Amino acid sequence: MRRVVSLFLPHLPIERLRRWERPARLQPDSLALALPVDALPVDADPGACSVPRGGGWRPGARWARAEPSSREEMQQQIDALPRHAQPAMRELGRRSEAADHPFKRIATIVPAQRYRTGVSHQEPMAVVGKVGRREQVVAVSPAALMLGIHIGMAATHARALVSDLDLRPAEPEADAQLLDRLALLAVRRWSPIAAVAPPDGLWLDLTGCAHLHGGEGRFCQRLLRFCRRAGFTARVAIADTPGVAHALARFGPDDLTIVTSGDTVRALAPLPVAALRLEQATLIAARRFGFETVADLLPVARGPLARRLGLPAIHRLDQALGAVAEPITPHSDPAMPMVERRLLEPIGTAEAIGQVMADLLDDLVLVLQARGLGARALRLVALRVDGGEQMVAIGTSRPSRDAAHLLRLLKLRIERIDPGLGLEQFRLVAPHTEPLGAVDLGQVLAGEALMRDPARLVDVVAGRIGEEAVYRIAPVASHVPERAVRRVSPIAVPGGWPKWQRPVRLFAKPEPLWSVMALLPDQPPRRFEWRGRTHKVVAGDGPERIHGEWWRRDQEVWAVRDYFRIEDADGGRYWVFRRGDGVDNATGDLSWWIHGIFA
Repeated sequence: MRRVVSLFLPHLPIERLRRWERPARLQPDSLALALPVDALPVDADPGACSVPRGGGWRPGARWARAEPSSREEMQQQIDALPRHAQPAMRELGRRSEAADHPFKRIATIVPAQRYRTGVSHQEPMAVVGKVGRREQVVAVSPAALMLGIHIGMAATHARALVSDLDLRPAEPEADAQLLDRLALLAVRRWSPIAAVAPPDGLWLDLTGCAHLHGGEGRFCQRLLRFCRRAGFTARVAIADTPGVAHALARFGPDDLTIVTSGDTVRALAPLPVAALRLEQATLIAARRFGFETVADLLPVARGPLARRLGLPAIHRLDQALGAVAEPITPHSDPAMPMVERRLLEPIGTAEAIGQVMADLLDDLVLVLQARGLGARALRLVALRVDGGEQMVAIGTSRPSRDAAHLLRLLKLRIERIDPGLGLEQFRLVAPHTEPLGAVDLGQVLAGEALMRDPARLVDVVAGRIGEEAVYRIAPVASHVPERAVRRVSPIAVPGGWPKWQRPVRLFAKPEPLWSVMALLPDQPPRRFEWRGRTHKVVAGDGPERIHGEWWRRDQEVWAVRDYFRIEDADGGRYWVFRRGDGVDNATGDLSWWIHGIFA
């Protein structure tokens, strides 16, 4: 089932401006305010110390002299001065205020006006754009919205309504550029299919990649936190179709809305008609006929509804309900190598599709060669006539730009492509590339045999049976057998193996043995039953004691395993162990298990 995420940034123009207007502290020297000269006595020197040498005045007591005669007259003179020129309490010789912290003096002289533009984030702001022949408000901040400013209001009306309203000219190109950068980030980090939903949102196709982010709910929470850290208010919705996700992100009741699969109609019904992305004339006609919500449109027949609202309204409604496909044109990453072919006529045969693959690979190899890269993964996207998409992908174990090898891998995927009525457009993308230098041909030129690269064989086998089925075993520094190995790439060179005698086939989980007869504490079993058969042991060697890894969990602090290599009467050799040392009950329950087969 398709799952589409809609990201809505309701205050994008406002928050984009404020993001670039970060707080900037002014220089302390420019903020220093001195007392005016005309406010001082004639014999006073504003630049010199107010205390004469050898005098009895304490520092800063200029205002404590005999003239004026009374404290009331002195206070009147102080009140007559401008506010910025009034002396501080310490200048007046008083000691009642607390002294400033020595490391916070710069912060104390910075005024409240801290921004370059003189606008705080709480002050009302509006963005004005030219619509037709008049200027009107196209975006408002929450503070301006509370004062009665709304989108669509004339700019002159907004200025008259709020005198201190900060009006900025609209910059749609800058907003679109920011959305393009956000879509490029989404393609590289979140989903390979992401597109801009103009003028203030994004679409992300999360089909098949939600588990990479911990599920849909966790991904949406991460997306909201990312936007919050970037300084943007965001709303997110997930639904089966782009139309429903777009509508819920803008008209839904919550900032985060996740619609379960198959619940599209119930989520779309209570939303207003404007959620269907209709033109203004269509919305006026809907109000005239009494259509307020989408639920009012659903029971009406398509013919009368088309005559009242027009065919675009029917098309938008069918797209939201999933009756008509609405493909998302993915944002192209300029740094990602990509080639494209548009055909004159649709094709549908395997031979024609293979020829298009060969042509696309020839073009892509030239792009990779010019950048000095090799492809580790390729993704072929084919667009059908009916608007559907078919996508296949391949991977390589090493970076490669060999067109013949890559074409062989792509042809293994032709049977997975459903051409339908025909394929008319192809796009080949290399989402994962690595640097690839020149190939050393010294041995070939010298006439020596060139050692074949096993990576090509690995790629072909992995293309047939799956990448997970082709791997190599590498050692891990652990004494516990099931933790002592790990899967690595089939072309990787594993490290040195310890000189331990281990079975050829090691079970993923040990299997229990029944009816075991053994002499405690150090003798191998003489008889046991496994998978319904009785085995009589004729030879055995051991024990090899392995202790549990106490740093992993408490159950392994005292755990002990005693391993034995045994051989039965039929010649089968097995690797079995007993839990516990046979003396202390805390080390194990003395049960027997088989862990591998030697031959």
